[in-house]
Amino acid sequence: MQALNRWLGRFFSDPQILFLVSVLLVLFAILLFFGRMLTPVLASIVIAYLLEGLVGILERRRWPRWLAVFVVFTLFMLFVVSMLLGVLPAVSRQIRDLLQQLPAMLAHGQRALMQLPEHYPDLITSAQIEELIGSIRRDIAGLGQRLLSLSLSSVVGVITLLVYLILMPLLVFFFLKDKALILAWFRQWLPRHRAIASDIWKKVDRQISNYVRGKVWEILIVWAVSFVTFSLFGLNYALLLSVLVGLSVIIPYIGASIVTVPVVLIAWFQWGWGPSFVWLTVAYSVIQALDGNVLVPLLFSEVVDLHPVAIIVAILVFGGLWGFWGIFFAIPLATLVQAILSALPQHIETERAKGL
Repeated sequence: MQALNRWLGRFFSDPQILFLVSVLLVLFAILLFFGRMLTPVLASIVIAYLLEGLVGILERRRWPRWLAVFVVFTLFMLFVVSMLLGVLPAVSRQIRDLLQQLPAMLAHGQRALMQLPEHYPDLITSAQIEELIGSIRRDIAGLGQRLLSLSLSSVVGVITLLVYLILMPLLVFFFLKDKALILAWFRQWLPRHRAIASDIWKKVDRQISNYVRGKVWEILIVWAVSFVTFSLFGLNYALLLSVLVGLSVIIPYIGASIVTVPVVLIAWFQWGWGPSFVWLTVAYSVIQALDGNVLVPLLFSEVVDLHPVAIIVAILVFGGLWGFWGIFFAIPLATLVQAILSALPQHIETERAKGL
């Protein structure tokens, strides 16, 4: 008990540390209990955070802030409109076509699987194959039912989408335009003595900004390269698969493994074990290797190096708490925790040295 009291006294006797812990607990509670309601606001903050980098570049070139915000916001809206009118309808068409082709693909796969017991009778039996096929059919039927229920609630989904399309651009614009006013309003509620919190925020801000902007560039680059590669090979559903490959980089290690399955399966259903299948698989492997060994070190050179176990644990924990955004920000949040854990002992030792 005395050891616990000494540990608490060591870390929480400093008002600055108490302030930092209190802020983190309040933010965690807000995200945990009001995260779903505040999703448009949180997403708009993330987008504004991304665009602030471009605004800052223009400001450093002596552009007035209002002009930099106007130009960057206009380019952002053009990008969003092109995605909504160009990419989204094409992806939805490919999803519909893929769902229509699933029964034929399943039948083709069933014929191939039924040949396995003939070649490997000691490893697998016909009963196991039939059980596997039945499980796949049940999963596909469940997927169809979920899609049907989604279509039945599409009216609510369309209304929600319209609200987001109206609210989020407005929020992003005002977050960019009135950044100084918003930050000044928050600062007036903060205590004067917050050196440790300010120091940690400077470090984490540099890490998070580099990570988030780098991750967006990684998604776009991997998506574009994959789409060009799949299109050159003539792979079916090239746009849909390239979008999945681009989004897979959000989840380190796990995402690439998961998205490889549909890419390889669709290529096999289209070409079988022919040369096109082999060369596409090689090209896809090269894309993944270049992403992990060239693109990631280039884009994330300033991010704190986290152990793979820490990254996977962060993805599981924050993804379970906040879904997509938790997965997307798993590494920055883990970086925040690491920055706090490394800064607290340094701050305590500094204060002790001053006291001596």
